[in-house]
Amino acid sequence: MSAPRRTLNSAVTGMWSVLSPAYDLPFLQHWVYRPPHDEVIAALRVHQSRRVADIACGTGILSDRIERELQPDAVHGVDMSDGMLAQARTKSDRVHWLRGSAEQLPFDDGTLDAVVTTSAFHFFDQPAALREFHRVLAPGGLVAVATLSARRHLLQLPSHWKPQHNPPPAEMQALFEEAGFTVSDQHRIRRPVWTQIISDLITVGTKG
Repeated sequence: MSAPRRTLNSAVTGMWSVLSPAYDLPFLQHWVYRPPHDEVIAALRVHQSRRVADIACGTGILSDRIERELQPDAVHGVDMSDGMLAQARTKSDRVHWLRGSAEQLPFDDGTLDAVVTTSAFHFFDQPAALREFHRVLAPGGLVAVATLSARRHLLQLPSHWKPQHNPPPAEMQALFEEAGFTVSDQHRIRRPVWTQIISDLITVGTKG
């Protein structure tokens, strides 16, 4: 991971440690985070994943839902922010909460059935994170990434504005394939019209 990316990750981690108490506000969860969470839950249910890691888990709402609604053998919530993990630990003692980055996951090779992440991929070193997801997944393992993705006909971000990167659909597919995944589904996540200038794109793939 490059030095600028490490600096960005540290800044983002510090920001979310401060803002973590606000992350669970009902309106924020309902309008911003629940739609991609629902999509990831549906993908995991179809795949019947038994060992799941939620990367950049934040305050643990999705990790807790996975444990309660799907009851897999193990759920791991991974985040770089101590503030987020402190909030997450109040939600469940059945999820394994771990500090770590998407680019250096605290798992051995081939130990997971599914890796998911929502509303955070735009901050990652994306090729490195996907390679790491591929490493920790068993053959046939599922990866599901829901990320902000600009609708370019509505919004053009200046080329120099890159504190984060919001890949369009074709780029997401290419990133998945370069990391060794076969893409099985990709679509926009439905939201109210007023939230769709930058919408979430979910991309689902499997490790061969």
